[in-house]
Amino acid sequence: MEQPANGAEPADAAGDAAEALDRPLPEGVRRRVVALVSDAFGGLTVSELPAQLRQYARFTPSRRAKFAGNAMAAALESDPVFRQRIAERLGQAQPELSAALEAGSPPAAADPVDVAAAAYVLRPTGWVKLVAAAGEEAQRADAERADEAGRRELDRLRVELTEARGLTKSETERLRTELEAARKEAESLRRKLRSAQSDVKRGEAALRRTHAETETIRSEAAAQVSAAESESRRLKARLGEAEAAVEASRRAAREGRSIEDMRLRLLLDTVLEAAQGLRRELALPPAAVHPADTVDAVEPGRMSPKDIAARALSETDPALLDQLLALPQAHLVVDGYNVTKTGYPTMPLEKQRLRLLGGLSVLAAQTGAEITCVFDGAELAAPVLLAPPRGVRVLFSKPGVTADELIRQLVRAEPPGRPVVVVSTDREVADGVAKAGARPVASVLLLKRLSRV
Repeated sequence: MEQPANGAEPADAAGDAAEALDRPLPEGVRRRVVALVSDAFGGLTVSELPAQLRQYARFTPSRRAKFAGNAMAAALESDPVFRQRIAERLGQAQPELSAALEAGSPPAAADPVDVAAAAYVLRPTGWVKLVAAAGEEAQRADAERADEAGRRELDRLRVELTEARGLTKSETERLRTELEAARKEAESLRRKLRSAQSDVKRGEAALRRTHAETETIRSEAAAQVSAAESESRRLKARLGEAEAAVEASRRAAREGRSIEDMRLRLLLDTVLEAAQGLRRELALPPAAVHPADTVDAVEPGRMSPKDIAARALSETDPALLDQLLALPQAHLVVDGYNVTKTGYPTMPLEKQRLRLLGGLSVLAAQTGAEITCVFDGAELAAPVLLAPPRGVRVLFSKPGVTADELIRQLVRAEPPGRPVVVVSTDREVADGVAKAGARPVASVLLLKRLSRV
């Protein structure tokens, strides 16, 4: 139905003004009205909807009823044109009910709520009475349903009360019977308890006599055991002292022989190689002297005074380290962190160790010298998992022992006469090893030599 032009209202607007509800719609009727409007809503175009309802045009009927219920009820009440369009859709959806309401005789079998909701939308003559009657009918039905539920609940409670009374009576009888049996049992137990108490008193007297006898025997046995234990401890102590003395003697003999043999063999090898080196260095003539050998001349390969003067090297010349390592049985001891923190202090400790050990491995292969690299164990948060490179001995100081002390122990362990070179910039370390017979060199000298590797 099209909206009248020039703002004219439909013909039934006057009738609506004549009839009006004097109270709010019953809640059940209101919900049914909103459902009718929501169902008929989808049959209208957007232009046919009031402005406040157009945003709900694409909603499903259930969503419209949920989110736009109040807005639809207000539009239905205030917009006669919108209500007329909804009434037309209702007449098409429920023609029989609509016709009966228009005729003024609603079906007797129809739900009063449906009749009231349809009358509110269609607004036939006397619709206010229909809505009021439907509300009263709905309230009466709700009251009857509540009364019926109350009666059912009352009947259920009466049945439960009867059952509870029966259970209480039977439970009371059972408890009385059990109480009487418990009384008899308690009396029997009292008699047994009195008899048992008499037996216990006699047993306690016998036990006291036995305890006294046992205590006497125990004190005598304890004195004997104490004497035997004292003698046993004395014998064990003497036996332990004897075994410790024997073991100490054996260990001292083994260690003394092993250490002395090692030191003697190492010193002998040092002397032999030193002798061979001196022979090569001095180019000693054979024992048999020939006349031609007495002639003063310069032979090929023999150093002149000028050559000997040229051999004086600076303390920072890497060639000095090569000459020291060329000595027979030379042992190079390196203060690890002193060298790495001099040459590359910004690197992590792990990478410092790997870089230094890689260079020392190549140096050991080139010179054949024995090389020991010492690191301070106090710098470590956990044990280091490290495979020492070929030709390099890697040592970490124990807890409470510094790397400087470990270096001095290594120098003292060498036999006198063996060439030992210690690389460290630490003045205290250099002075200490020099007193022990080792040759200290600066860390810079080793770093320069390793840069040529």
